[in-house]
Amino acid sequence: MADLGQVTWPPAPLKTERLVLRASEARDRAAFVELFASPEVNTYLGGPRPRDECERALPETPESRLGLFVIELDGAMIGTIELNRRDGERRSRVRPDAGEAELGYLLLPTAWGQGYAAEACAAALTWYADAQPGEPVVLCTQTANHRSMRLAAKLGFTEVQRYEAWGAEQWMGLWSPVAPNPGT
Repeated sequence: MADLGQVTWPPAPLKTERLVLRASEARDRAAFVELFASPEVNTYLGGPRPRDECERALPETPESRLGLFVIELDGAMIGTIELNRRDGERRSRVRPDAGEAELGYLLLPTAWGQGYAAEACAAALTWYADAQPGEPVVLCTQTANHRSMRLAAKLGFTEVQRYEAWGAEQWMGLWSPVAPNPGT
């Protein structure tokens, strides 16, 4: 993963009405295993990884890496949000160097349908807009992933392109922070 510019990592935890976005900790390991091994979570991501493989591969303290937030609800991890820079191999129509940030998220199925993804993603996008003023963010998903498509629209992503990859139609949307109007 390429860097996110001059971002201090990890930032102070981000707090929303119901959630905390923070760096990963040792207590999150079981939830990471569940995310990676869940057939529901990985339906549009190439399928789940075998649980025993996840148990062996995941360190006792999950890696705290640049751009990765744990989504916490009532003291427990319910998912992750990631903001990474796309590399030159994954060109888009957004930036010629493919260096735009890409938003990704995973939530445990028990957390679906309650607005947590929208709340957490909105907080991460707000943080990113403050940390990297004027920088666009892209989101890619399969068009068959109706939940993700609805969330992208709710967050204000607009379609840039559709393309075929991994045997399915993919959708790329763009989110740009709104610059304040100095005359207002």
